[in-house]
Amino acid sequence: MEATLAALAPRLQLSRPGPLVPVLPALEGLLPERGLRPGAVVSVTGGATALALALAAAATASGMYCAALGFDGLGALAAAELGVDVGRLVVVDAPRERRAEVALALADGFGLLLLQGAPVAGPVAERLVTVARRSGCAVVVAGEWPGARVRLRVVSRVWEGLGQGRGRLRARRLAVVAGGRGAAARERRAELWLPDAQGAVRLVERPAAPAAAPQRRAHAGRGPLAVV
Repeated sequence: MEATLAALAPRLQLSRPGPLVPVLPALEGLLPERGLRPGAVVSVTGGATALALALAAAATASGMYCAALGFDGLGALAAAELGVDVGRLVVVDAPRERRAEVALALADGFGLLLLQGAPVAGPVAERLVTVARRSGCAVVVAGEWPGARVRLRVVSRVWEGLGQGRGRLRARRLAVVAGGRGAAARERRAELWLPDAQGAVRLVERPAAPAAAPQRRAHAGRGPLAVV
């Protein structure tokens, strides 16, 4: 593992993020800065691994390398369908007892790190944040993370396409609540298609409110009409 990361280091350094790691337009409103802050942790709860992956789509499309650790059975096709450039996604498998040290090594070499099932003990969490802040790595955790700067919680998930118990799953609708610390403390909500029937990640469009009926203006100097 260490030798592989050392060999990749020169290429990975070219993909270091700027002030923010970009996200898809549909996800910007859930984040206080409309992007992922390097050195900060975003936790995603509610069983939505797809949301964690979707947060990496725009970053990889922009040329950034992303590492995913602890996602057992993660398929390249599933990631690609959410917009992730799988050519810039490195899926890492490590024994649970070594995931802490592997996570630290990845945070020191990649612009974006996705974690699932990683150790969250106080000293380990603090050290990972320190390494990520020093190296400029944004961290997204699929699960709880003490002290996460931003918390995204999926509160409902509905698949469409089954009809009366038959059919094909075509689109999934998620309701997401965002909160956190500091600038992220103000609660935000969004309803997303993740994905929609065409495989895209986008906001659920609300029907436009009906236009108000135009009001007639009275003509000056004329009184009411009387019918006799």
